Amino acid sequence: MFSGIVAEVGFVKTFIRDGDAAALTVEASPACSDVALGESIAVNGVCLTVVRRQANTFTVDVSPETLRAANLSGLQAGDGVNLERSLRLSDRLGGHLVSGHVDGVGTILERRSEANAFHYLILAPKPLMRYIVPKGSIAVDGISLTVVACQSEGFQVTIIPHTAAVTTIGGKNIGATVNLECDMIGKYVERALQARLEGESASEGEVMTALLRRHGIAE
Repeated sequence: MFSGIVAEVGFVKTFIRDGDAAALTVEASPACSDVALGESIAVNGVCLTVVRRQANTFTVDVSPETLRAANLSGLQAGDGVNLERSLRLSDRLGGHLVSGHVDGVGTILERRSEANAFHYLILAPKPLMRYIVPKGSIAVDGISLTVVACQSEGFQVTIIPHTAAVTTIGGKNIGATVNLECDMIGKYVERALQARLEGESASEGEVMTALLRRHGIAE
């Protein structure tokens, strides 16, 4: 479990493909200089397990499913990556609850500045938009951010200078891809509502309508 508060930006040393899988080695210090074998670490928002450790580098294995779900396959030596170690029970939850299980990949459509802020418009896969709500939380490349506004195909977030400076998002240009993880609370609520339909056959998009009809609110 993570909170979306990036500890540091590490740099890709090697990204080696092995068929449909890969091994990623990252150079990181000081915040991640003492990661242990078997420890979970979020790399651009993806929860991965440390399998090798040497000096100021660590290596994680990347499964085929992870390569399909996230944008890690585009990494090259020298690229920066957002890093966050897993939470301790005593840690402050500075962002929001983040599992490190990416829901999909978004694309930056627009970037503009206003005073001390940077506004990003991000295209998101359509199935994810039902979980993205104004003033709600979302993890973008592992960064806990607040949704400013939603559009039919995407959403807007605002970045302050500190976040731009201590994460990789400040260097992202239009067309760049980002890993997206929606707020897990919304997903659990939807699943619970589905269960309450008591075996009715309905698509995820029909869950709320069916409940409203049951209570006489919708026709």
